[in-house]
Amino acid sequence: MLVLTRKQGEKIRIGNDIVITVVGINDNQVKIGIEAPSDVKILREEIYSKVKEHTVQATKMSKIHLDLDKLKLNKINKEK
Repeated sequence: MLVLTRKQGEKIRIGNDIVITVVGINDNQVKIGIEAPSDVKILREEIYSKVKEHTVQATKMSKIHLDLDKLKLNKINKEK
C-alpha cells in the first residue's frame, strides 16, 4: 500500500485518467473528489462488500434454481 500525505486542495494522480483531490479536512474526516472515466466504477468499500455479497448469494440461488430445472426436465423426459 502506498501512503501519501496531502493537504487540502492537493491532488493524487493514478495513471493518466484518475485524479483524486483532497476537498476538505474536518476533525477525523477527509473529503475527497475523484475524477475518473465513466467506465471506472467507484464505490465505497462497504457498498462494494454488500454488492459482492449479494452477487455471491444470487449466483448460489441461480445454481439451485438451475439444478431444480434439470430435475423437472428429467422427470418430464422419463414420463414421455
